[in-house]
Amino acid sequence: MKPIRIALVAGEASGDLLASHLIASLKKRIPEAIFYGIGGPKMQAQGFEALWPSEKLAVRGYVEVLRHYREITGIRRDLLKQLKADKPDLFIGVDAPDFNLWLEGKLKRAGITAIHFVSPSIWAWRGERIRKIVKSVSHLLAIFPFEPALYAKHDLPVTYVGHPLADVIPMDVSRAAARERLGLGEVRGPVFALLPGSRQSELQYMAETFIETGKRLLERFPAASFLVPLVSRETRNLFEENLWKLGAQDMPFKLLFGHAQDAMAASDAVLVASGTATLEAALLKRPMVITYKMSPWTWKKMNKMRYQPWVGLPNVLAEEFVVPELLQDDATPENLAQALGNMVVDKEYAHRVENIFSIIHEKLRQDTATRATETIVACLPETALAA
Repeated sequence: MKPIRIALVAGEASGDLLASHLIASLKKRIPEAIFYGIGGPKMQAQGFEALWPSEKLAVRGYVEVLRHYREITGIRRDLLKQLKADKPDLFIGVDAPDFNLWLEGKLKRAGITAIHFVSPSIWAWRGERIRKIVKSVSHLLAIFPFEPALYAKHDLPVTYVGHPLADVIPMDVSRAAARERLGLGEVRGPVFALLPGSRQSELQYMAETFIETGKRLLERFPAASFLVPLVSRETRNLFEENLWKLGAQDMPFKLLFGHAQDAMAASDAVLVASGTATLEAALLKRPMVITYKMSPWTWKKMNKMRYQPWVGLPNVLAEEFVVPELLQDDATPENLAQALGNMVVDKEYAHRVENIFSIIHEKLRQDTATRATETIVACLPETALAA
């Protein structure tokens, strides 16, 4: 009996997490299935065969992509050649639209069903991509409730599946239990979680700002402590290099390998680089400041294409500035420290944020893995299921 073969591409830490939940659910439904392609450690822990690691695609911004363009396009061409020769029963592109949509279009034209999991942010910027999405994809799995309506006028099947993080993260998460898991012991001052990003390029732009923000918070809260979850040896090295460069190596920064959710759950307030981690902080019901820095040229170009006043997912989902967004030139240590410090002393604000984030959590909790699995199995060729 020939096993069903499903190829996947996930391009960064958040995609690796989403895809790992999906693979686990699919394995329950199709135990003999084989999963391979481009992925990270969480996918590999589910038995995924990584032909290339997802870290290869973890680059953001026009300038940064240009530096790695030749390598990334080479990987994509090689993967396309292999998939067209091997003919998997199904291809699933998890986020990473700039990489996956081109690949999906080629595979779709070659007769391979191409599912895209996570709609590109056409609601935020580059709305013209909808035509390319419709042309490239056989079926779209949307993780936010407002997305199916955006595709209603186009001939593309879309299924709202919710966000898997909303299923995984409990509605109520104990701050005390998270602190115990991290071995914090008794703390006298506020605890801040600092999440400068999962990519090396993000650390290069933001590590120094995050450390300087910590310095200023210590001036206001001398008993404060800081949790800094980092996803890889490379990003940890970059952060440590900046600690020494800024003379902050003896400050109360507790560096963690992973444990981002524990760090946020243990905190009184979170400083987070824009991305999926902002949604995690919202699902944990923690007040946060959303920030981001990139090359000036990339920022100028991307900022012109924005459709909404919000960048962070919690604000997009709430359709209001629930939490501050301090981006690019506004992301100074002084501004960031002021906003974070105000959060930990304003208990009424923290309660309002918790209520709004609880409503968002309920909307996103849809048993995503099961919904997505049902849709994916329905998209498998009848010949594959019969085999």
